Amino acid sequence: MNNQTKQPRLLTAVVLPWVLPVLIIIGWQITASLELISVSVLPSPTDVVSQAVTLTKSGELQKNMSISLFRATSGLLIGGLIGFAFGVFNGVSNYARLFFNSSIQMVRNIPHLALIPLIIIWMGIGEDAKIALVAIGVLFPIYINTFHGIRSVDQKLIEMGHSYGLSKRQMFTKIIFPGALPSILMGLRYALGVMWTTLIVSETISSSSGIGYMETNAQQFLDMPTIFLSILIYALLGKLSDWIALSFESILLNWQKG
Repeated sequence: MNNQTKQPRLLTAVVLPWVLPVLIIIGWQITASLELISVSVLPSPTDVVSQAVTLTKSGELQKNMSISLFRATSGLLIGGLIGFAFGVFNGVSNYARLFFNSSIQMVRNIPHLALIPLIIIWMGIGEDAKIALVAIGVLFPIYINTFHGIRSVDQKLIEMGHSYGLSKRQMFTKIIFPGALPSILMGLRYALGVMWTTLIVSETISSSSGIGYMETNAQQFLDMPTIFLSILIYALLGKLSDWIALSFESILLNWQKG
């Protein structure tokens, strides 16, 4: 395929995903401008942007976004590392799988948001409780996909590694981990979605900061532009997280193209 053919396809791949969101925003603005729906129910996009500028100038938007990002990334790191460690441990060791996996699967079936009352009683309503809830939410998707990826590695590749006399470390780094990596990255991508969903819920319950708090506080004053702004921020952060996960897949799985 020549470069002249690649460029239009690349342009299409970049532009096409944004066509529908842009059309929705245009339709939203037209609906608001024609007052087909009351601005007390559906503020215009320009009102939302104006509110974003106002909150940015006051510093409130940056403050709440930074707090939410801290909670999300902290919970992702803690829960992700625990889930990954158990996934690897149970994946490579039959004894560990028999001892841990059944109990983990049982706990996994409990909706993690149902643990909110228990976490509040145990940890209060501070940062620890919110980070813990996010960590629990992301732990299981990463665990399941890591465990599944390792257990699904082609046994012929493992036998080949044994025949070449690879050590356990070499076997893991050269065969098992690369073979499980697509599944692990899929688990990360799913966990990022769970991370934001959990954060939204945790910040709308007994919180005094964060994007969720900003939205809940705006609800009390019927501040619709701020409510819509909060929703759009969550949507953009979710899209950014998904793009980062896809970028990791593109970089770390580039060897598959060969």
